[in-house]
Order: sequence, then structure tokens, then C-alpha cells
Amino acid sequence: MGAPRTPRKEPPVILSCCAWALSGPEEKNLDQLAELGFHYVDVRPQALRSPQARQCLADLELTVPCVAIAFPEVPLDCADAPVAAQAFSQLVAGLHHARELGAATAYVVPGMDGSPAALERYARALERLAEQAQSLGLRLAIEHFPGRSLPTAAATLDFIEKIGHPNLYLLFDLGHAQISGEDPAALIHRAGARLGYVHLDDNDGRRDQHLGLLDGVLTEETLRRTWTTLGEVNYQGPISLELHPQLPDPLTDLRRSRAVVLRLGLGER
Repeated sequence: MGAPRTPRKEPPVILSCCAWALSGPEEKNLDQLAELGFHYVDVRPQALRSPQARQCLADLELTVPCVAIAFPEVPLDCADAPVAAQAFSQLVAGLHHARELGAATAYVVPGMDGSPAALERYARALERLAEQAQSLGLRLAIEHFPGRSLPTAAATLDFIEKIGHPNLYLLFDLGHAQISGEDPAALIHRAGARLGYVHLDDNDGRRDQHLGLLDGVLTEETLRRTWTTLGEVNYQGPISLELHPQLPDPLTDLRRSRAVVLRLGLGER
């Protein structure tokens, strides 16, 4: 007889969604997301500031796993030191808000300036920000973003590895990988323990549309393979649907996207 087979790791089961897909009153948005069956919602720093919104979150038993702290966008890579310092302070405030909400992860997006000098400034600032996040019990992730200074997941991983801070991770966006023509499974394997968060969305392969799942070039096979690979690297974090608020009917698209995940046996039930 051969050696015993290694038990197959179970795929992730925590399905979240980015609440900014809905643009109505905050409490109404939370109620609608809960009605769709979501138990987890990601937010931006402006969200959940009022006692009423916090109470609504608690009443609906919703959990916030992740906060997008770089919205509105801040010029962390700016050559003007006072401007960069103000941007850094804004991001630190976002980290504190994330901790107050009980989130485990916060993330940023890269700037527009891909020059070596700007990337060096960005790296130094992110190293400090990762340290701040660690002191607050948060992990900090960077999202790869086509058209920006870190347009591919591979380049973002190179950047993270160069910085070398233990609390700096990759936010992998499946739709962005479609635009940059990168293989999700290969990227997830390469990221390994540096994989900090995952966004699911779709597009036409060219534009960053954040469509519902399977409304663009994304296939069921790619989704299944992505989930299998996440299990292979033992990723235990949430998977979040990030749809565009300017879609004709984002609520319906969220419902259908969640149904796709459940139908394929990939997410929580």
C-alpha cells in the first residue's frame, strides 16, 4: 500500500460583500444585505460612524471583517512631505476605526505615480503603516490595481517582498487579475501566507467594471479552480464580493453573485 493520502483542505466558507455597492441610506443598505443572507460586510472609513448605524449593525448581527482605509484616496506617495504626512494620518485614523469595528484586515490601493522615487516613498510609508496596523491587531493588505503604480498582482507581491514587513499582505482581486491577464491559481500559490484578503468581481477583461459574477468573462471553472487553490494554500479569511455601485441594479447582482457561490458549493450556506 502507498502512503496515506493527505486529507483535502476544506475551501473557505466566509462570504462577505463590500457594502459600498449600495448607495442608499446606510441603515437601509445594511438591512438589505442582511436580507440577502450576508453575515459579513466590508466598509469604507466613512461608514458606521453614527450610533444608529452601529446599533443597526449589531441588531442585524453583521460582522465587519475588512475596512478599505484608502477611501477617499490619499496621496501617500506624494513628494510634498506635509501632504504625505496628512495622508498617513488619515490612514492611521482609518486603522483605528477598523479596530473599533472589530475588523481583522485593512487595505490600501496604490497611487498613480509608478516612478522609482514615488514607489520608494510609498514603500517607506507602508512599512510604517504596517507597523501601526500590527500594533492595533490588524493586518494590512495592498490591492493590485490595473492602471496604477502596482498594476499586477505579481508586481505587488514583488513590492511586498521588497519591503519585507511581516504584517504586509496582498489583497487579491479576481477581476483585476482578469484585466492584467494573470493566472489566479499561480498568483494565489505564489502569495501563500502573504495572501491577506480576496475580492470577487467580474468584467469584460479590459475595463474595471466590477460586474456580478459570471456577467463578464469569468467562468465557473475559474471560480472553482480559485477556490480549490485557496484551500491548497490554507487561506482561512473571508472572500468578498465587490460590485460597482453604478450598476443598473447592484442589489440584484449581489443576490445573483451570492447564489452563484452557493450553487457551486463554494461559500457559506
